[in-house]
Amino acid sequence: MNKHLAVFEGHEIRRVYDEKTETWWFSVVDIVQVLTQQPDYKAAQNYWKVLKNRLKKEGSQLVTDCNQLKLPAADGKSYETTVATAETLLRLVQSVPSPKAEPIKLWLAKVGYERMQELSTRQIAESVDATGMKENKAAAKTGGSIAKKARVELEEKTGRKIVSQENYLPPPGTAKKLK
Repeated sequence: MNKHLAVFEGHEIRRVYDEKTETWWFSVVDIVQVLTQQPDYKAAQNYWKVLKNRLKKEGSQLVTDCNQLKLPAADGKSYETTVATAETLLRLVQSVPSPKAEPIKLWLAKVGYERMQELSTRQIAESVDATGMKENKAAAKTGGSIAKKARVELEEKTGRKIVSQENYLPPPGTAKKLK
């Protein structure tokens, strides 16, 4: 598994990529900390604990869809951390009243769109057994076209642009603040 940090409006969001399942897992508490605009990590942890119990009582599937993975903490050590996929987090965001809900949903959608674009291209390249620049270029164009159709459909459904200067997610290792 590859561990990376993503940055949302100056807040570090811990995430890990599971290559086996081709899935990004994000720290739930990091997302809750942004949503609640809580500078104290422990307070965000407590908010998640209370929310998790409330969701369980309501019979919500969200808590079941979360996993525990080891992620690095501020002290440099790795601890079991509640993580969720972008899809689960999009549903979880609905449970937290916050002015940051819409921006974080757009940010998560952007992350998902980028993964889909990579995954479409790779699968097409593998299916045609692409070797060399010409075949891989054709696979990349086809994969990009598939991802574009998905992005356009999502934008039509939400009425918002997914890819814009305001929600640009820089490559790992660089940091750009999102608005």
